Amino acid sequence: MGSAGFAVPSLQALLQSKHEILEVVTQPDKPAGRGRHITPCPTAQFAKEHDLILYQPKSVKKAEAIDHLKNLAPDLIAIVAYGKILPKAILDLPQMGCVNVHSSLLPKYRGAAPINWAIVNGETETGVTTMRINEEMDAGDILLACKTQIDETEDAILLHDRLAPLGAELLLKTLDGIEDNSIKQLPQDHSQASYARIIKKEDGHIDWSKGADEIYNMMRGFKPWPGTYTSLDGKMFRIHEAAPHLEDSKHPAGSIIENDNYIAVACGKGVLFLIEVQIEGKKRMSATDFLKGHKIEKGTVLR
Repeated sequence: MGSAGFAVPSLQALLQSKHEILEVVTQPDKPAGRGRHITPCPTAQFAKEHDLILYQPKSVKKAEAIDHLKNLAPDLIAIVAYGKILPKAILDLPQMGCVNVHSSLLPKYRGAAPINWAIVNGETETGVTTMRINEEMDAGDILLACKTQIDETEDAILLHDRLAPLGAELLLKTLDGIEDNSIKQLPQDHSQASYARIIKKEDGHIDWSKGADEIYNMMRGFKPWPGTYTSLDGKMFRIHEAAPHLEDSKHPAGSIIENDNYIAVACGKGVLFLIEVQIEGKKRMSATDFLKGHKIEKGTVLR
């Protein structure tokens, strides 16, 4: 059971393993892109390309879906980025239980966007965890975990693409451990739990009173969506690439302190050098090229 792109390497690993895939369950096809064309999710697309049996119920809580899965009689259900909470009736179906792959080191960063919030919060380490599922959000017993460092320039897209195959590898190790009864389940320390809530568009709005390193972490963590943005002359001004400089400028937060070939913005602590930007209605470009067509006075305040 999976939907998002993070699940595809796990499905591919299962397909190439000794295990038999009875069926792939994903969310239904949805409108996507500017044309809003009905499009399968990445996991459904992979399943179709490899002639796997595909089931896409609108709701897994309805009797029809529960009966369908019950009739399959799976030994085990692997869940990776499915995107819906499963009812107890499904969790209780397989004799070897349900295994979930989660893209954080639980109990830290339970929830919808663990990769993004780990970067936004300046974490230097993360990983993937396999766990049993219960009726609470990402609170089940831990099976296995794998740690990895977060590079100081790594963004959410790059980290996602690096964690997904690690999750696939960990899933296979977990299934082997369940089969030979070598895994000891460990209850999570709920007192150490933190949550990675769903990201909102407004999360990308820059608060210049924050430190340059904090804003830089936002830029890395909120890729590809919602990105980071501010306001220049009443228009949305997106900042796609930048570099933090931690020496304080002693200028008001949000004010432009350099406008000659490059743009530097004073922050609550430190300075952010803008590398690639995009003003509302125009294409993204280097800050140098932007300055050739847009005059910005020193002291202009971004909001």
